[in-house]
Amino acid sequence: MRDRDTWELIEENCCVYAIKGRRPKMEDRFSVTKDKESGISLYGIFDGHGGEFAADFVEKHLFKELLKKLQAAVEDKSKEENLTNEFVRLLTKEILEVDLELLVKVKAAKNVAGTTALVAIVYKNLLIVANVGDSRGVICDSKGNTVPLSFDHKPDQLKERRRIRDAGGFIAYNGVWRVAGILATSRALGDFPLKDRNLVIARPDILTFDLTDLKPKFMILATDGLWDTFNNEDAVAFIKDSFEKDPYKGARSLVLQAFKNGSMDNVTVLVVTFPSSELS
Repeated sequence: MRDRDTWELIEENCCVYAIKGRRPKMEDRFSVTKDKESGISLYGIFDGHGGEFAADFVEKHLFKELLKKLQAAVEDKSKEENLTNEFVRLLTKEILEVDLELLVKVKAAKNVAGTTALVAIVYKNLLIVANVGDSRGVICDSKGNTVPLSFDHKPDQLKERRRIRDAGGFIAYNGVWRVAGILATSRALGDFPLKDRNLVIARPDILTFDLTDLKPKFMILATDGLWDTFNNEDAVAFIKDSFEKDPYKGARSLVLQAFKNGSMDNVTVLVVTFPSSELS
């Protein structure tokens, strides 16, 4: 971290670059945790709204307990055959529990903040991606194809619109479709006024992938400040064509290009590379 408006991280196979952009405050956060002993790696992108409180809270708390529970699952030989299902269960449970903890905090502080959460777990040849909100992940496979890792939760999607309506809510167009005319994503952590009425929920959608089949070159996790100006294929091509050997420059260039393209939001991009030797 260089300052409150620019965030960056450079590690062996992971790079992050983020800017405040045209927003008055930097509400994006990210988290990277690697446990060499168990071989578990966790990557997270959190796009705050209504202030920094929620994104800060999730960044600081989500991975601490989650990693402990994943480590215990790996060590429990009785769960070895169903490890993927156990990881999915633990990830879902931890996201919902952190949301409940966050709601207690924001209610006490009368704070309306919320945040998206996009989390990727890498363990051996297993990739599990959980999404709450409209941050998004994509992967570039061995053939250079773009594979989506998540799908945005938007209020105008049929499933989300029905759920909101069944909860007694509505969506309205105000620049984009918004829950109760307020929030542009239909799932988030925090957002207690909308959460209390079940108009916004924190339950993640989770996808699992076999890295042996994908043989990925790299993965991109990013807040919607990037996706407002890039589609999945263009983001992958941007890095694949020019920056595959330098993921830091790739992440930084993607962020700056999104700003140049007119993104009005904070922009955070996390790039993870996958050396082929690790996927054998």
